Amino acid sequence: QVQLVESGGGLVQAGGSLRLSCAASGRSFSSYAMGWFRQAPGKEREFVAAISWSGGSTYYADSVKRRFTISRDTAQNTVYLQLNSLQSEDTAVYYCAADYVYRASAVFYSERYDYWGQGTQVTVSS
Repeated sequence: QVQLVESGGGLVQAGGSLRLSCAASGRSFSSYAMGWFRQAPGKEREFVAAISWSGGSTYYADSVKRRFTISRDTAQNTVYLQLNSLQSEDTAVYYCAADYVYRASAVFYSERYDYWGQGTQVTVSS
């Protein structure tokens, strides 16, 4: 059974930074894609970033490019999302997700992911 546990959310002022972590357990993730999505109140869940577990290829939504960085530590089975230059529009619940078959064309779509964490709240005050 795959488990994903997010941490690192919180309240931060505009312009500040946070680092989110997603601890993954339950199986080998070598073939996986790992993604971060977010959902703000009254809005649909949206893609933020993704990474291929084995090769480390990364993908970003246009709205977070050059501000957010996704990375993974294969030894710790953990995926990170570094959030810099935070804006009020970044306020949302952030979810970690795992797709057990990495496909570059599919990383952007939440319906392709098989496992989800419980989410962590990020609130940016202006």
